[in-house]
Amino acid sequence: MKKIIFTGGSGKFGKIFRKFNLNKKNIYYPSSKTFDVTNFKRMEKFIRKIKPKFIIHAAAISRPMDLHEKKVMKSISTNIIGTSNIANLCHKYKIKLIYFSTNYVYPSKIGNYKEDHPVFPINNYAWSKLGGECAVQMLKDSLILRICMTEKPFLYKYAYTNLKTNFMFHEDLAKVFFRLINKKGIINVGGPAQSVYNFAKKENKKIKKKVLKTGKNSLPLKSSMNISKFKKMF
Repeated sequence: MKKIIFTGGSGKFGKIFRKFNLNKKNIYYPSSKTFDVTNFKRMEKFIRKIKPKFIIHAAAISRPMDLHEKKVMKSISTNIIGTSNIANLCHKYKIKLIYFSTNYVYPSKIGNYKEDHPVFPINNYAWSKLGGECAVQMLKDSLILRICMTEKPFLYKYAYTNLKTNFMFHEDLAKVFFRLINKKGIINVGGPAQSVYNFAKKENKKIKKKVLKTGKNSLPLKSSMNISKFKKMF
């Protein structure tokens, strides 16, 4: 079986992914110390030892979002330069790279964004993920997944009725992930476009409604993607 390195194995999605793939002995989950994305030589040493055919790069600094405003250099070093380091190594050792990006790279003005729609990130987190995309795009056989997913059960006691997006649960992606691994290019990944409230109430009938007030640092109301390309695969 082709060997796979999965970065971010201790993250929220990583833990779910490992749970669904316990029987797969060809997947390696190095710690952030062993596979430090800011340490090119250390990563190269691990790659030369494992000789993977795929690297699934899910590790990143994400929440809280304002961390990327407060610690810009850390965001750049990890999400942009770190991803560029991995892209360089994938090119050098002919490894297929699968990169986890975000729906927030889109402008979030009209919604229903397709993969070829112009991008314009809404915050520093999204800029950091797009920065990583730029390096990955230069690898012809790479795959970029612009993902919209969240934890199960839904973490909050209320959900916004006026915020429309494509939430899916981590489990939903983990179940189908290996049907994507041989694809290339960019794929929007998520569930049907709907309000966060409609998404959350399917699992929790008692969840409360809330209207999101717009402001300088508020979440975008129209960040939904067109997932027709993703749906056709299933």
